[in-house]
Amino acid sequence: MLPSCRQGVVSKIKLLNLNFSTLQHLPIPGYYGHQFVECIRKMVAFGKKLKQNQIQEWQGYYINYKLLKKKVNRYAQQIEVGAQSRLYVLVDFAKLLDSQAHSLTYEIEKIVLFLLEQQGILARRLSNLREQHDALSQQLDGLKVSELKESYRAVGRDLLRLLFFVEMNAIGLRKILKKFDKRFGYKFTNYYVKTRANHPYSLLQQVFKQVGIEAVVGAISRNLADLQDHHGSYISIYDQPATPLMDPVIDSINASVDRLTNSTNFLQFLGQHALIMQEELPTPSDDHAVDQRYHFISLLLNLANTFLYMVNTYIIVPTADNYSLSLGAAATVCGVVIGSMAVAQVFSSVYFSAWSNKSYMRPLVFSSIVLLVGNVLYALAYDLNSLSLLILGRICCGLGSARAVNRRYISDCVPLKSRMQASAGFVSASALGMACGPALACLFETNFKIYKITFNEVTLPGWFMALAWLVYLLWLWISFREPSREAEVSTEPREVNAELLVNEAVENGLTQPLLLNTKDKEEDEDQECDGVEEDPNEIQKPVTSLISAYRLLTRSVKVQLYIYFMLKYAMEVLLAGSGVITTYYFVWSVRHVAIFLACLGLTVLPVNVIVGSYISNMFEERQVLLASEIMVCIGTLLSFNIVIPYSVPQYVGSGLITFVSAEVLEGVNLSLLSRVMSSRLSRGTYNGGLLSTEAGTLARVVADGTITLAGYLGEGMVLNVTLLASLFVCISSIIATCFTYNALY
Repeated sequence: MLPSCRQGVVSKIKLLNLNFSTLQHLPIPGYYGHQFVECIRKMVAFGKKLKQNQIQEWQGYYINYKLLKKKVNRYAQQIEVGAQSRLYVLVDFAKLLDSQAHSLTYEIEKIVLFLLEQQGILARRLSNLREQHDALSQQLDGLKVSELKESYRAVGRDLLRLLFFVEMNAIGLRKILKKFDKRFGYKFTNYYVKTRANHPYSLLQQVFKQVGIEAVVGAISRNLADLQDHHGSYISIYDQPATPLMDPVIDSINASVDRLTNSTNFLQFLGQHALIMQEELPTPSDDHAVDQRYHFISLLLNLANTFLYMVNTYIIVPTADNYSLSLGAAATVCGVVIGSMAVAQVFSSVYFSAWSNKSYMRPLVFSSIVLLVGNVLYALAYDLNSLSLLILGRICCGLGSARAVNRRYISDCVPLKSRMQASAGFVSASALGMACGPALACLFETNFKIYKITFNEVTLPGWFMALAWLVYLLWLWISFREPSREAEVSTEPREVNAELLVNEAVENGLTQPLLLNTKDKEEDEDQECDGVEEDPNEIQKPVTSLISAYRLLTRSVKVQLYIYFMLKYAMEVLLAGSGVITTYYFVWSVRHVAIFLACLGLTVLPVNVIVGSYISNMFEERQVLLASEIMVCIGTLLSFNIVIPYSVPQYVGSGLITFVSAEVLEGVNLSLLSRVMSSRLSRGTYNGGLLSTEAGTLARVVADGTITLAGYLGEGMVLNVTLLASLFVCISSIIATCFTYNALY
């Protein structure tokens, strides 16, 4: 098939000596033509990257990625033309792993022996510095202390170079194994890693787990801490004291070690929810340009916008059914009232994302005005006795959804060293708004009039949010600083030197990867071939339409977007239907519903602390993904009202299982989505964040519509009908996950 980019086609391209711009005009029709061009566009990406970013004096010690890739490609060609059987390829590849010259084991051994040699050099330098340190402890000299500290930092910078070397080789090794798995349908990666990593003579332990490097890190950390306060306090990455050593070299080393060992933490896990995709190789000039545009108050205003919008979304949920009843409609019409905001958001996300290409302040001002007007219309609908005005007000609120602008501002205008914290702040603001919305609703249980305008539990949410958006608009107008477009980061490709990346990482105190998402983009680059000249201007160009973005979606990406749809659907069925269901079965008041929803919202951050700090370090993300999907399915099954009388413990318990599992699933799902999604979707109007937003918003629309349609069967049927639909979506997502499970490395 054309998308597989088989070598028969590639060899013809080599003979014709075609470049990328010529390939774009080949007469290959429709979807497959686009996929073919995308396949060629991704060729030699990692091979070139490996060559460009090699540390020059260490060139002979890198993995021979090109040779190993050619061997795998030759196997594919032999099978395609029928020259060899799959059994022969399997046996021959097994020989390639260990016994042949330039085998995979040979390449790993070459890397490991060089790694040990460099560790020995660093150890000798640290031993010499230790002698100087001991001599200095007898007679303190401020100048000599400073010189010694700088010497330790120099060792740390050289260690960073070594970690950079290990990372590039680990990626190359992982890609070769994945390439074989993908081409031939075998699971050689699992087999090879299990048999080699656990062997007493393991070489893989050195590559993937950096045995011995931690000792060097600990020595540098301890001695720098000792020199910092002259009291001999021991501070290292092992103890994790309450007041850790603040040194950019140590921060960068720790981040690099954590990344290479696949460890994570709460802040990173929380930041994954934002799906703010990073460029693969950010250069020093990139981050300098972003630094020029960064303004903390402007970032704070974007986070405030996110918080207020989420409050605005959920503040009406506890009272939407009562509002519908007061206007003469059925209680289940609350699905339309709540969902109309999501319907409008489907369209607003696109134009706000496009608008953010030209400005950040103007779309935020427009958003605030539209939300202010929408909430006023929502509140006035009661006195005007108009259901249409009520829905129109919510549509206006949806048209003011600027979450695409908030995401884009963090991605484009926040420096790399602060981007993870900003992403986590975005998610925290959303979670806090989700909890505060229903909590505020229970404070409005009053009823009075001012100049014939009614203020009660159903209209006060609208008036309160209108006032909040007015205050926000004034703050925005006074304090927001529009970033300079002259400082916009160029998307033109550049040569990136490994030395420059390491030095800049230390100087700026970066704790982000030196090779951001290089591992994450493996799926996109997995179809590399040799000998085709690619246009570097095209490979980094963002997509210009939703159709183009859709064509970039592989099967793994589509499955992850469907999982995101599923979890948002399950959550919306639970949240939006809570008012109708609890009133019907338990006769709950608005206060009870509001407290229930607020408690669900408050579980978001604690759950992410547990998952981000512990669970994600113990299990693979794909394992957590599948387990979370199964738990959502179990929570949904437990929610059904079948035989026994429906009780509050059953509803609350099953709802808690569903909601918490969906929250865990969201973080893991978005993390995996960023890995398998094309790097061309990392910026521009039609980016990965927009696609996930559209999938989630569409899920909310469908869920709210399901609630309203189920109401036509009677309020007693709403629970089981909505849960049945949710169960179907959940089971289908689990099946889809199983089919793509081996692709989620």
